[in-house]
Amino acid sequence: MPASRQLRLHSAFILFLVVILSAVFYGIWLGYGGRALACALIALAVLFAGELFPATANFTLAIQRVLPSSAAWLLAVPILAAYGVYAVGTGRSSAWHWFVAGAFTLVPLALLSLRGGQSPGWTDYLALIAIALPVKLHWLAQLWPYPDARLKYALTVLFAMNVAIAGFIFIRKLDGVGYSLSWSVNQGIVVLGAIVVIAAVDIPAGMALHFLRWAAGHVPLKSLPATIFGIFFFTAWPEEFVFRGLLQNMLSRTMKNENAGLIAASVIFGLAHIANGGFPNWRYALLATFAGLCYGFTWRKTGNIFAAALVHTTVDIIWHMLFV
Repeated sequence: MPASRQLRLHSAFILFLVVILSAVFYGIWLGYGGRALACALIALAVLFAGELFPATANFTLAIQRVLPSSAAWLLAVPILAAYGVYAVGTGRSSAWHWFVAGAFTLVPLALLSLRGGQSPGWTDYLALIAIALPVKLHWLAQLWPYPDARLKYALTVLFAMNVAIAGFIFIRKLDGVGYSLSWSVNQGIVVLGAIVVIAAVDIPAGMALHFLRWAAGHVPLKSLPATIFGIFFFTAWPEEFVFRGLLQNMLSRTMKNENAGLIAASVIFGLAHIANGGFPNWRYALLATFAGLCYGFTWRKTGNIFAAALVHTTVDIIWHMLFV
């Protein structure tokens, strides 16, 4: 496979500035302002940086050289500081909120510090559950009430991503995650193939199961750029990191079989969607399981979650734009 090209730090910084400035102008356009908006955007900027920059070339290695595993606990400081700036600046916190934020950050990091080597143990799985379950159950939404809960989803996802990155990449140093915004021609072929396979199976199956209904044009095209960005960074990228880079990776090692890890992670991925749109939404779970198999195959074939996230994003965009 030809050498892949990876996003450079300076390019990521330009993207970072564009995103944060766009958030500033959008917040002002909506009528928000003052210290509260500034502090909310500072928290967003810190946490988005924590998601974006570790995926750039050489960034993670540089941080790992500066911070050995025993000192990587220090990465909890900017995570909690981001929440602190938000909480104090918006005046929307309580002792309970601080407890939730602190426990959510420190408990997984403590669990991940208990095990060395690359063989996954129960503490690894427990840490992953401690990160993923509160997000899925919306326990963290209470932390982000300002502005009118508009940022609660993005900030919850970014908060969880920062904890998972600090824990699994910098403290645990789990191999094979593929946390990299990199690409190559061969990866593009795999991505395209996976999209075609999912479309060929899930679209007819979804319509036959009355889960999908054709509705092209119901979403204005002007919203497409923001939708693509939002799905990629706040849905597809985090889910591929958790379900493929972490869960499938660890299950494959535990079971000592890559196919078994792929199937198990895909079934769990499908079941994670069973409550979406009302429990039990078995149609969604079934279609998501098949899509998860294709996402997992893409991650395994390419070695990085960017390729799997591209497939995931494209599938979600097709659904969002063409079906209801």
